[in-house]
Amino acid sequence: MGSFSIWHWLIVLVVVLLLFGRGKIPELMGDVAKGIKSFKKGMTDDETTTADKTVDGKTVEHKTDEVR
Repeated sequence: MGSFSIWHWLIVLVVVLLLFGRGKIPELMGDVAKGIKSFKKGMTDDETTTADKTVDGKTVEHKTDEVR
């Protein structure tokens, strides 16, 4: 008890392959990789945007021309 033999792992692998199919697992892993890449890109975009705002230390106010 407590340790799995090679036969246990082979049975688990066969069940996973039967459930997801041979082509589905690489597709899922590709989707996970794309998600991680877009998350990292979003984090770097946020950091550069924050850095751009604090570089000069000035606040720019937007004034609109209102017609009354």
